[in-house]
Amino acid sequence: MGDGFPFDILFLGLVAAFLILQLRRVLGRRTGHEKPPPDIFSRSTADEEEKEGNVIQLPEGDYEPINDVEPSADDAAKEESPRRTDDEEVIAGLKEIQAANKNFDAADFLQGASAAFEMIIETFAVGDKSTLRPLLSDDVYDDFTSAIKAREDSGEILENSLVGLKKVEILEAGLDGRIATLTVKFVSEQISVTCDAEGKVIDGDPEHIVQMIDIWTFSRNLRSRDPNWTLVETRSQN
Repeated sequence: MGDGFPFDILFLGLVAAFLILQLRRVLGRRTGHEKPPPDIFSRSTADEEEKEGNVIQLPEGDYEPINDVEPSADDAAKEESPRRTDDEEVIAGLKEIQAANKNFDAADFLQGASAAFEMIIETFAVGDKSTLRPLLSDDVYDDFTSAIKAREDSGEILENSLVGLKKVEILEAGLDGRIATLTVKFVSEQISVTCDAEGKVIDGDPEHIVQMIDIWTFSRNLRSRDPNWTLVETRSQN
């Protein structure tokens, strides 16, 4: 027989090309221009975050009742902008972090930390574990999910409103190798009510604003492409 056109080879080549295209479609391919994870710790992103009202009182927060339910215009004017600190040790720690990462800015971090605070509280309130997962360390995530499960098992219903953040400031700053840590104090005002499965109020008062003081520690590997910081510890004011 004479040599004919190798249709079998052509067919196999077309099949291989098709499989390669399908594989690329499913897995994608790196081009060097992939977008990094969203950065909630930058000023521009934090400013664009919508201020949601439903939050939950987290464990380990000191609180005290405030008489007026509705904050006045004067009260709103007194709210402090996020501030760094006048503490020399904290300033030294911030400079150390900035020396290791030229893109670090304490003011931008505080804006992002404020957005993260609201996001974490909100997602904890609704039991959104998938959103919480990348924002929390393993230990903190386990604590939060345990609290969510206990709430679900008891059938409790949470009704919470964030009135506002009164103060956000850095208490501690440090760098250990490439791991930066920043401890932030959040003073917030919330209305928090817990109801049982039958809708009966078992904790809180819908007519009282409660002042919460939460101290959170954030950590980040400065070599990571992810610009976000992870919540590694929560505690109360001593």
